[in-house]
Order: sequence, then structure tokens, then C-alpha cells
Amino acid sequence: MERTRTPVVSGWFTGTEAGGDFRLLGTRCSACTAVFFPREDVCCRNPRCPGDGRLAEVPLSPRGRVWSYTDGRYRPPAPYVSDPAEPWEPYTLVAVELEAEGMVVLGQAAPGVSVADLAVGMEVEVVDGVLNEDAETVWTTWRFRPVEVRA
Repeated sequence: MERTRTPVVSGWFTGTEAGGDFRLLGTRCSACTAVFFPREDVCCRNPRCPGDGRLAEVPLSPRGRVWSYTDGRYRPPAPYVSDPAEPWEPYTLVAVELEAEGMVVLGQAAPGVSVADLAVGMEVEVVDGVLNEDAETVWTTWRFRPVEVRA
């Protein structure tokens, strides 16, 4: 039986199908051109916005530069699934300044990428990843991977 691939948060990214163009999805205000991620669907959050703008979905830059990074050496709280009976493995968090937008987005590094593989200013790309899986569902999310690393 093939498992269903389901985004952890609907509408935050696209391209999780095999061979798809994986991109984070944000929104842009037509009045002030501010871009938001996570997406904003109600009103512009820019305090300098003149108002009366419409928010439209936009794909965000597929690449950016490492702004900061660290390793997580604790079990994360819900909604992340963490079985206390299983051995714990640290994970790597990366803050990435997206190429065109200039905004910083936080996410986990791709599997196999540790803090030893990263450097501030290094070019990375956003890729699809798996947060959790069970017998019926693969819960998908985004990850960051150095551009020169190919899976």
C-alpha cells in the first residue's frame, strides 16, 4: 500500500510530488510589496503599509545563504513526534536569508547535514523533507541543504 504524502502545514510549500519543483509559499502585499512567511491571508503585517493592498500567494526563493545555525540536543515538544523509548539523535537547525526576499526562514537541515557542514554565508537550497511517517501517511516539511550536496 502506498502511503499518502501530506504537508505538515497545508499551504506553506508546494512540489512534494516526485520530481516536483519544491518551493516555500509566502504572500505578497500589493500595496507595499512586503512578503510574508509563514503566509498571511488576512491583512498586511507591515506597520508602514499604506493599506488597501491585496495579499497574493508567491513562491519564495529556492536558495539563500546561511544566516545562522545550531544543533538541537533536546527532544522537541508537540507537534513533533518523539518516542521516549527510542534513542535521541540531535538535529541541525538553519536560519536562511532567502535570496530575493531578504527574509530569514528557519528550518531543519537535510538528513546527513550537521553543524560541521555549515558556515555563515554558505549557499543553501530548500528541499522537501519528512517530519514523521506512520503506516498510512508521510508527513512532509521543508529542509535546507548546502547547494553542493546532492542526495
